[in-house]
Amino acid sequence: MSRLDSFIRRVTAQRDCLNHAAELSKGQEGPVLELGLGNGRTYDHLRSLFSSEDIYVFDRHVKAHPDCIPDKVHMILGDFLQTVPNAQSRLPGLAKLVHCDIGSGDKAASVSLAQKLGEFLPNLLLQDAVIVSDQPFEIDVWAPLDLPEGVTKGRYHLYRQV
Repeated sequence: MSRLDSFIRRVTAQRDCLNHAAELSKGQEGPVLELGLGNGRTYDHLRSLFSSEDIYVFDRHVKAHPDCIPDKVHMILGDFLQTVPNAQSRLPGLAKLVHCDIGSGDKAASVSLAQKLGEFLPNLLLQDAVIVSDQPFEIDVWAPLDLPEGVTKGRYHLYRQV
């Protein structure tokens, strides 16, 4: 598979999982968390699914398209392992959905980061919150969910906090 085809599969899976997660979280109150702003594509997509006032974005630095950068209240800058554990004081309440786009291209480092974030993320989420991730998590209070049709197992991951 070409790198272009792989990229298309990845972003299609990402979009389909985010759309599905938005449907699953309907009726719940609470903010949405985006771990990894990157170019701002998924943040922009989340704005089409939710109000931008409800989306809090975490990243080490901002390098997104200017139209896809949250305001200073909703942009939390710094290392995930420093900002996520202390985020509760910045949020208006527990989150109904989190999208973790934390892959770095180094699979071992990305899985390790997911494992470390797994110690803190459940504390920021409502019961029944939906978790969408490019990395697998093994967290006792997260139950795996079926992926949307067309998304290959392992390409993206969906969970619900129980």
